[in-house]
Amino acid sequence: MIDKLEMFLAVAKEAHFGRAAQSLGITQPTLSAGIKQLEAQLGVLLIFRGSRYGGLTPEGQSALIWARRIVGDTRQLREEMRATRHGLSGRLRIAVIPTALTWAAKISARFGKAHPNVGFTILSRTSVEILQMIDDLDVDAGISYLDNEPLGKVSMVRLYDERYMLVCEAASPLAARDRVAWSDLEGHRLCLLTSDMQNRRIINRNLAAAGVTPQATVESSSTVVLVSHVLEGGWVTILPEDIARFLSHGKALRLVQLARPETIHAVGLVAPWREPHTPVLEALLAEARRMVGDR
Repeated sequence: MIDKLEMFLAVAKEAHFGRAAQSLGITQPTLSAGIKQLEAQLGVLLIFRGSRYGGLTPEGQSALIWARRIVGDTRQLREEMRATRHGLSGRLRIAVIPTALTWAAKISARFGKAHPNVGFTILSRTSVEILQMIDDLDVDAGISYLDNEPLGKVSMVRLYDERYMLVCEAASPLAARDRVAWSDLEGHRLCLLTSDMQNRRIINRNLAAAGVTPQATVESSSTVVLVSHVLEGGWVTILPEDIARFLSHGKALRLVQLARPETIHAVGLVAPWREPHTPVLEALLAEARRMVGDR
């Protein structure tokens, strides 16, 4: 039944039979037959369908919760048996907000030294996408904000609190300052992350609280694009300290600390709540705790 549940999860995620079949590497007739067999085994209709996908039935919505749990438990069983035979191995999939990608590199590098048979796939995603990918079992963990999106029941390790830096040209009138107030940014050309990013929403709130209209003449989902525009001249951007220092290193740029906002935002490692976790995921959480303790 597990393979049929995997098919059901794929259809629920993609909301399209063709895309679901493609994601599983099977034909659409094979997928449709698998869903019909699952419905026959459970004795209920799971998906409304005519000429196309019509959404999940009420029974399908309930079955989706069970399917995620059963498939997740099955994957965990496989991981535990593999760890028993071969030690920690396999691949960890982590989705990360763009401003925390340097932290993902720190964790994967430390973990890789201790467990060289474990590989990593690191994806850059929004905080909302990260939570959905964890729910859909598309990733094993995420690095995201801990205090903005409703996280639900998850395991987490707090990694750091965001400290914001203004990134500007060395010739900018702001570059000579030790600290810049949010209100000082009125009238400056801003390049910022897109509005679907949690970081952008936080920056917008800080600017609005300072009486600054949060308008950006350039928006991007890439922090590299933002810093590149600052280098081209005429723009300034706002980034958390760690990613700002990494991207500006060796460049003719100046980092200036922004006044501390009233609300501090924590970023951390987030994983699905399970007792116990898979051996690999438990080791990852433990490594993140040690990394924080070593700072």
